[in-house]
Amino acid sequence: MEPETQSAGAQIQTLFDKLLAFGNSLMMPSRLTQMGIMIGLLIVAYLVKLYFGPKFRDWMHGLTGRPKWQLRILVMLHRRMRLIAFVILIWSVIAFMRHGLGLFPSRTYLLAIVGTISLTWLLIVFAARFIHNNFLRRMVTWGAWIYATLYFLNLTTAAEQLLDQVAVDLGGLHLSLLVVIKGLVVTALLFTLARLISSGTTKRIRGNKEISPSMQVLMVKFMQVILYGAAFFIGLKAVGFDLTGLAVLSGAIGIGLGFGLQKVVSNLVSGIIILLDKSIKPGDVISLGDTFGWINTLGARYASVVTRNGKEFLIPNEDLITNQVVNWSHTNDFVRLDIHFGTAYSDDPHLVRKLACDAAASVDRVLAMRPPVCHIVGFGDSSVDYILRFWITDPTGGLTNIRGNVFLALWDTFKENDISIPFPQREVKLLEEPAK
Repeated sequence: MEPETQSAGAQIQTLFDKLLAFGNSLMMPSRLTQMGIMIGLLIVAYLVKLYFGPKFRDWMHGLTGRPKWQLRILVMLHRRMRLIAFVILIWSVIAFMRHGLGLFPSRTYLLAIVGTISLTWLLIVFAARFIHNNFLRRMVTWGAWIYATLYFLNLTTAAEQLLDQVAVDLGGLHLSLLVVIKGLVVTALLFTLARLISSGTTKRIRGNKEISPSMQVLMVKFMQVILYGAAFFIGLKAVGFDLTGLAVLSGAIGIGLGFGLQKVVSNLVSGIIILLDKSIKPGDVISLGDTFGWINTLGARYASVVTRNGKEFLIPNEDLITNQVVNWSHTNDFVRLDIHFGTAYSDDPHLVRKLACDAAASVDRVLAMRPPVCHIVGFGDSSVDYILRFWITDPTGGLTNIRGNVFLALWDTFKENDISIPFPQREVKLLEEPAK
């Protein structure tokens, strides 16, 4: 451990000496002048942001009907207005000093370094906007800023040597901080590439009408597992892990997970079965217990069911396999609904049946190609009992509302034709108390 400690200390001393030498070079009169110019430009850039920032923000608030990508660019320009102003100012000063005053490039050496670093920082900010995850975008931005600064200050070699000394040896594996950082960078790039390929391929798969919705979901999930799995293992290989040893370890871990995560594995397998047998697919209208809605998405562990009132239920895939599920649109979209009602014994049943069928047919969603039918189902205590049956093809539009519309049409039709809907009536008779 002693040689490694001395080596790390030597690397720190070398890096410190370079920084000290760079600091001493700033004491030259020309460098002090350039530092003064930079401080002045920073103040001017701050004043530009202070004056134009509120005006620019108010102008953005007045914009309407613009695409989201344009608004995001404007917001980014507002947030980075100080850096943008500083980059424009410093390169304008450099151009004036070199071409207007005829100074040698050595007189603007420090300004050129800071201007190059600032411009690179600005380009990194714009490039990082393609990363949607906020945390990942910040990590990439700060990492790229640090690397660019070290690169233009010629400190990358010293920094790499220092990071390589901070390490631990695990058998034949030399795991240093430099290797870990390189592995994270490689893994992040591979995951980004996998995400871009996955999103592009997913759009093409879902746009192909010849592939069934369930098969589309299965193909997308399989492709994502392959891409992200390959990115992960290639990232481990870049760090220096021996994947043969990892295979033995993963086998042992898999046995333990098989006992501890039986429900999770069962849901995963159930999801694959659902996708293969096509019993349930996105867009189907299902009933499971008290839950009625349509399948929004089929995930690896659960299915998302959206009800008419906007609630989203996450139903485990295992429940869709083991429980009784009513799929209203499995083979076709035709759904028959039944309504029970009764009329008085004094009303003509032939007229009641005709009026009930006409009332149901007048509702918009009721199919005319399969006309409603009405039958007598019994003679009750106070009414003649009927059943009215009609068909619809849009169960996603709801069942309760169409029943309500048919009931309302029956009410209006019966009122117009003096058909009465009886209700139970009871007559209470009070007996006189016998005389004593």
